[in-house]
Amino acid sequence: MDCRLGCGACCIAPSISSPIPGMPNGKPAGTRCIQLNKDNLCSLFGRPERPKVCHEFKPCPVVCGTTNQEAINNITELEALT
Repeated sequence: MDCRLGCGACCIAPSISSPIPGMPNGKPAGTRCIQLNKDNLCSLFGRPERPKVCHEFKPCPVVCGTTNQEAINNITELEALT
């Protein structure tokens, strides 16, 4: 599965504990990553400073669902369970 361009759910819903450029302490769940632009695209995508956890996330139908809102809901639920 390829990411839905402009979704951004994986950059909003989960907490990220590793440093992100502009967010040295990571980010809490439900907070937009500072690197997510107005079109919900990662400005670090493909760059070496992109956090490893972000690089390793791979979209899948179970997590991402069929809509951006479904992805937010699913990732938010997974975050609450962990």
